Amino acid sequence: MEMLRALLSLAAAAVLVNIAMAADYTVGAPSGGWDLSTNLQAWASSHTFHVGDNLIFKYTSNHDVVEVKEADYGPCQASNPIQRYTGGNTVIGLASLGKRYFICGVPGHCDLGMKVEINTLAAASAPPPAATPPPEATPSTPPPATPPPEATPSTPPPASPAPASPVAPVSSPPPVNPPKSAPTTSPPAPSMSPTSIPASSPNVPSAEPPTSSPSPNGSAPPPSFSSAPKANTLVGWALGFCFSMAILLAL
Repeated sequence: MEMLRALLSLAAAAVLVNIAMAADYTVGAPSGGWDLSTNLQAWASSHTFHVGDNLIFKYTSNHDVVEVKEADYGPCQASNPIQRYTGGNTVIGLASLGKRYFICGVPGHCDLGMKVEINTLAAASAPPPAATPPPEATPSTPPPATPPPEATPSTPPPASPAPASPVAPVSSPPPVNPPKSAPTTSPPAPSMSPTSIPASSPNVPSAEPPTSSPSPNGSAPPPSFSSAPKANTLVGWALGFCFSMAILLAL
């Protein structure tokens, strides 16, 4: 629709320009007219006629205007006219290209020079009409901008565990040597003097411990003495003690 309006506007502008540029030519003017005294051929050759121009014939009542064909123009034959005009003031529009022929139909006037040949050319080139601005384009709603994709945080690769420093094997503590029991110093053997050694040593009965089953942890339980030989043992200890004391005193 907008394009059609623009074309119609251009056509109307062209018509208006042609109308504005159309010229009206009074035949024989300004020094003469449509009569026997004017050199109409010289007048026609001094003008250029274009499509859209108008010819104005002004004449008296003893004249007329007859448009004829080219074949009748030379011999001034008015018996087969294209159009005949009377009235004294005739306006003829030049609407097409080509030559047109006009004579006076009164006998003898055409032979005396009362005729004219009009050559109509194309319309003069008119200045280009002002350019019609194109219709404003309806702004289309731009599509919503697509947000840029969010940058996905790159997951750092799992850190390789640091190489474990070689752990020195935990050595088991050296076995604790049980404290060495101080060697029991046996009393030096008494000198065997006949005076100090009794004739016979008392016979100390030795009590043999009863055989018992070993304890669960493998260590043999201490020998248990029965109550019967306990008295003998005490006596033996007492004698041994006295014997040792005697040896020490002797030293």
